[in-house]
Amino acid sequence: MMLAKQWLSNARDVMAQIENTQMENIQKAAEAMANSIEAGRWVHTFGCGHATIPVEEMYPRIGGFVGFHPMVELPLTFFTHITGEMGVHQFVFLERVEGYGVEIMKGYNFDPRDTMWIFSHSGINNVNIDVALEAKKRGMKVIAYGSAAAAKGKQTRHSSGKTIFDVADIVVDSCAPIGDASVPLKNHQDKIGPVSTMAFVTCVWMTVTTVAEILAERGVKLYIHPSHNVPGDTTAKQRLDEALAKYKERIAGV
Repeated sequence: MMLAKQWLSNARDVMAQIENTQMENIQKAAEAMANSIEAGRWVHTFGCGHATIPVEEMYPRIGGFVGFHPMVELPLTFFTHITGEMGVHQFVFLERVEGYGVEIMKGYNFDPRDTMWIFSHSGINNVNIDVALEAKKRGMKVIAYGSAAAAKGKQTRHSSGKTIFDVADIVVDSCAPIGDASVPLKNHQDKIGPVSTMAFVTCVWMTVTTVAEILAERGVKLYIHPSHNVPGDTTAKQRLDEALAKYKERIAGV
């Protein structure tokens, strides 16, 4: 199990780097998000491919709370057919199509008090940059999480000449290696054991818990998604219904 331990060591190193270098930026990001949620508005969350996993992780999710609005574009996330309909080839093509993100943004109503939170490992693909630029046009603060330092110098695919990290108001570095996979394998060119998802999810919960901390200190009531599988918790269903009702109330404006 030597390679298992090597991956675990790599993952721990990334988490340690996040803790050692990104706490200030996470605090800044959390404050911007808290302002949006306190105003009764949204933190919109977006990513492509495996960068939709942190979007799906935060809400709806046990321990998450109302205020985060997932924007998940199905052709950019559902590629588990691998080949054939909605396969990997189509996904790789679509995330590089400039203008697609502009069309995605037309499907929602936004407010300058909203925050746009985008996950992008490399920061160079067009859909994410489209969404970020459109969010800025609408007066929103844009927050980008990704491998910013490792991606420095990579050529953007967008005609603006900018990466997602150039566009964003606040950047949190996921500290994952730009190649993502982290464990060399005997007799193979490509590494195995990616760490970007673990890094993103680590950053998500460090951020979301900080948002909750800020709002609780301000006296804002959070509508938390409870576990409904705990024996003896007789009000879990009621609390879940309250959270979903509050989400529905807010989403009516989106």
